Amino acid sequence: MKRAVTNLFHFTGAFAPFRLANRHKALILTYHRFSHSRTHGKTWARSFAEQLYYLRDKYRIVPLSSLAEYLSNGERLPAGLASITIDDGYDDSFKVAFPILKSYKIPATVFVVTNFLDRTDWLWTDKVRFIASLSSLDAFRSALLTLMPEIKLERQSSGSAASQVNAALKRIPDELKQKLIPRIATALGVQLPDVPPVEFAPITWEQAREMGAAGVQIASHSDTHSILTNVSDEQLRAELCESKTRIETMIDRDVDFFCYPNGSYDRRVSLGVRNAGYTGAVTVDDGLNESGSDTFQLKRVHTQNNFARFIQCTSGFEQFKNRLVHAGREAAAI
Repeated sequence: MKRAVTNLFHFTGAFAPFRLANRHKALILTYHRFSHSRTHGKTWARSFAEQLYYLRDKYRIVPLSSLAEYLSNGERLPAGLASITIDDGYDDSFKVAFPILKSYKIPATVFVVTNFLDRTDWLWTDKVRFIASLSSLDAFRSALLTLMPEIKLERQSSGSAASQVNAALKRIPDELKQKLIPRIATALGVQLPDVPPVEFAPITWEQAREMGAAGVQIASHSDTHSILTNVSDEQLRAELCESKTRIETMIDRDVDFFCYPNGSYDRRVSLGVRNAGYTGAVTVDDGLNESGSDTFQLKRVHTQNNFARFIQCTSGFEQFKNRLVHAGREAAAI
């Protein structure tokens, strides 16, 4: 029913007034994974192409660095500014998304994790997904009962179980998290590969250079994808500075932007990003950006495969609806 209503709104043009009302706010879109066929949790290539066609028609798509300059100059934003960002640097951003971006001549920014591209490690969230995929739910539940007793897994899919474990791991100190994941694997008899399996593979540095030469900005998503609010001051500096230096060395281009892993940041982390020499950073805070917005706390809009839902989210309708809901709850509490 909810999707049917959203589709009805789209086809009747109900979202267009919201896009018009928000035309002087900047839109930054977030993507992660891509696929050539319909796959849960990934943006389908056909959907991506449809979205880019729409964006090219309705917006002025600019590099993230250009958008940040407009935001910081204090003047009214030109109408219809938008930027595209892709997090993590999986190889499907090169194999699936990049050819479509090139065909539409659209710029984008890819935030990469440097030790992931170096293949010295792989994303810790994917390790949990890998462990869960090779374990029965009963075995997974039994292992967690000892190692993470605060998690009570319901009978569900391995994917949702992994998401629940990852959510819990994001809340604990990074050092403890790094110890727990191998212990979970050992308890379940799962051998974690030293390098990421094909399903979780990153782009190569050669591919990063090719993308950079074609107008895709390569930016930092940290060195190890640790939750930066959970690390020491020393590790924070390393995550920010080493990743920046490594990318600049490997692609011979300046790296000006940062993406907070998991969107987690606070005053200390944001200040660390500034001190590391970046000119801006993106969050996962949902919304549009206005002139004068803090360029180290840029909001983004998460994308949807469903086209009508995509139009709804990018138009600003979602933010309007959330404000109404919030206001209603506050009124009810009085």
